[in-house]
Amino acid sequence: MCVRYIGSKARVVKAILDRVGEPDGGTFHDAFSGTGAVAQAASEAGWKVHVNDHLTSAAMMSLARVTSSVQARFAGVGGYTQAIVELNATEPLGGFIWREYSPASASHGDVARMYFTEDNARRIDGMRTKIGRWRRGGRINDAETCVLVADLLGAANRVANTAGTYGCFLSRWQRQSLADIEVIARDLPRTAPTATMTSGDVVDIQCEAEDTVYFDPPYTKRQYAAYYHILETIALGDEPTVEGVGGIRPWKDKASVYCYKVRAAEALERLVDGCKARRVFLSYSTEGHVPLDVLASGLANVGTVELHDLDQIGRYRPNRAASRAGSEVREVLFEIEKAAEPRRLAA
Repeated sequence: MCVRYIGSKARVVKAILDRVGEPDGGTFHDAFSGTGAVAQAASEAGWKVHVNDHLTSAAMMSLARVTSSVQARFAGVGGYTQAIVELNATEPLGGFIWREYSPASASHGDVARMYFTEDNARRIDGMRTKIGRWRRGGRINDAETCVLVADLLGAANRVANTAGTYGCFLSRWQRQSLADIEVIARDLPRTAPTATMTSGDVVDIQCEAEDTVYFDPPYTKRQYAAYYHILETIALGDEPTVEGVGGIRPWKDKASVYCYKVRAAEALERLVDGCKARRVFLSYSTEGHVPLDVLASGLANVGTVELHDLDQIGRYRPNRAASRAGSEVREVLFEIEKAAEPRRLAA
């Protein structure tokens, strides 16, 4: 994974899969997939995987991690390696990323946004345009599109002039941001179980009683749609109206209820209660809005609950000051076994 992502489960993914266990015939749903660390581990363990995230960028990065060379042959562009070669050779284009997220933004506004150098921003625009043209022309399929977009997101992130998220840019160019952007091919597994993707509200995921669902909701007030807005714009390939010093795209339609302290506990209980799957796992931590005992009590209303300690991990630390002030947090996994006919909470 080339994107530092708040709440990533990369460090505890083995402990999570140890609790999930071996494939049992159902589908494993990674319903807040983020960048797909847990989905990838489940796929490698033999599970059929479905990824979902309300951010299209996250869902695409997740699907790319569980896509095999069978699903993504890239026959229409001469193979995966050739596709990467052609992307890196793309002619730069003065498009939306260049116009809004490089110093070129000063030509039509009050601020020179230093997320990317002008050269790198033009290359991002050119490569994203080429991927879109290939897809519209039928030269690549949906899975192949996700792989290439995810590769481009990783490349953009490596040269982004940020502290790790995209709430704002740094005032001085960092060494990595002055390097030339380069898309790097990933190692696609030769085979993998079927993988599918949606990008939408978590309450709308389509699962069955025999499936296993994993929830990794936001724990704190950080709204991912605002923190990763540029990655979302690259993934969607659109041109939203942006504003402010940071040039943040409209995001409040994707605001997560789980980020609001007064609403999170009830929302999580309703989420698990409304899920059709009888076997549900929910990640949480001592950094979260909801105390673990309160969350355990609420979840007990909808099924039998076991609480598993996973690990002590560091807080998200985007810079040196945060690292010095950081403390350890306790990651836990709730395992909920729901009855065949679960009690539905009153509306």
